Amino acid sequence: MRRLTLGLALTAGLMVAGCGGGSSGSAPSLGSGTGTGTSTASETAIAATNALGTPMNSLSNYNSATSSLQSVARSTESVQLGVCQTTSAGGSYEFFSPDKNGDANSSEQQYFYDTACTQVARDIVRVWTSAGAASENVIRTSKIYAQGNAGAIATRMDSDTFANATFDQYGFPIPADGFTRTDTSALQYSGANAVDADDELVMNALSGGTEAFCGDAAGYGVTGIAALGEAFGWQGAVLSGGTRTVNSDGSVTWNSTHTGTTSKGAIGSLSIGVGTANTACPITHPMFTLAGGTALGAYSIPTVATYTSGLLTALTISNATLASGNTLNVTTNTSVSPTNGAFISGVITNGSAQIATFSVDAFGDGALTISSGGAQYIITDWHVVK
Repeated sequence: MRRLTLGLALTAGLMVAGCGGGSSGSAPSLGSGTGTGTSTASETAIAATNALGTPMNSLSNYNSATSSLQSVARSTESVQLGVCQTTSAGGSYEFFSPDKNGDANSSEQQYFYDTACTQVARDIVRVWTSAGAASENVIRTSKIYAQGNAGAIATRMDSDTFANATFDQYGFPIPADGFTRTDTSALQYSGANAVDADDELVMNALSGGTEAFCGDAAGYGVTGIAALGEAFGWQGAVLSGGTRTVNSDGSVTWNSTHTGTTSKGAIGSLSIGVGTANTACPITHPMFTLAGGTALGAYSIPTVATYTSGLLTALTISNATLASGNTLNVTTNTSVSPTNGAFISGVITNGSAQIATFSVDAFGDGALTISSGGAQYIITDWHVVK
């Protein structure tokens, strides 16, 4: 019933304009994935990219859940409701409460490719409902725009449940007081439900200047990769040791190591298993696990991600270990705006051999390129969707 509800909400809310992926506004030329060598390289690269996508998507979720106007206002960039603000790293944003539609108990955050708040990149609307003194339910609708596209190319719908929390006037939980959160989400791309992904977060109260956290996540491609005739899935966790730190300039840094496994299977063969929610760290029984498919191998990804005004502005991943002895390194190009498709670059290698490269903007939209043969795949919201 949960998936059906999300799917209906997405179908009702999505306006699709073209099928471009990433910030360029046009889709990369897709490789056929034919040939044993190309197919194997594509499988390896897609699984590796999705392994990265698991922590990045979760951290984006976590940060969105806790980034209220109050936390943004602690930065050196002044904030006013409904006023275009330029970030120090580039790009711009606006914050509204209530949302632009005037809904009760709502907020809306828009991010733009340019510095004048005219070319929308993300439009995120939250509507919250109190479920008690320390609990809240939130529906978050995120419309995803490619640069140059007037309409959304994708929509992500999240359903969040918060418990053991205190909330500010905009319905955001206050991290320093601690809370627990579960999230179920569906990403619709070009009119189809492309990705189902769920995660949970346990945030401890502030201690020594940081908040410790742990969490787990699982997801899979619903439509799969047609060129390969396969779907890919993932499950991972920050079992313990994650930290969230508010920096002196108001930016927020999440530091954690994500471990898990990637899998593949026939399209339609994967699903998410749901268990009991955790209420404390460490994670002893992940709430969300992947069901079905064949495991491709394990990964361990040390991740340091900094968000400024809710936008990813720095990412460090060095020598992450992936399945089959592969390695992942990710760099941030601070000479361009975070909304530029060349802002974050990754290289997947096996020893001295380069398997694939990818390039995305701060939202996780871009392209994956296979080094042998040049096949390309679209990355949207940190996961390969086509």
